[in-house]
Amino acid sequence: MAHDGLPQLTVRDGEAAGMRVAVISSSWNADITDVLHQRAIARAKQAGASVSQWRVSGAVELPVVVAEAVKHFDAVIANGCVIEGETEHFRVVCDAVTYGLTRIAIDSGVPVGNGVLTVQNHQQAVDRAGGEGAVEDKGADSAEAAIQAALVLRQIAAS
Repeated sequence: MAHDGLPQLTVRDGEAAGMRVAVISSSWNADITDVLHQRAIARAKQAGASVSQWRVSGAVELPVVVAEAVKHFDAVIANGCVIEGETEHFRVVCDAVTYGLTRIAIDSGVPVGNGVLTVQNHQQAVDRAGGEGAVEDKGADSAEAAIQAALVLRQIAAS
């Protein structure tokens, strides 16, 4: 663990200097998405990126905002939390968001870190959000993945 409580980066501290990163998070399930949002910002800043941030209502709104953000940033992190309910709405939302974010990354060539939790219950979300006592840190992980991919794209472009 780093001194600030963040797990060690595979992207070295400062390696993303000069990189512009957007963190866009939904507000639905705010107790979870607030943690994802803050952890993604912390990871990106630790890596040396400058960070801009926005919030949207729910996970379904993420792809349209991310589609605009990829035009202006080196990497984008999208965070949200979809908790399974009693209807098919869960599957529809999860599939639409995952497809949308993947399609944007492929079409734009800009890495999109998918930090949208798709879980069966609230405790699973807590365990993955990266807050106190969490077993995973998906907000930071999604930032790490997007930044690492952006660094690889820079290396490819320079070769």
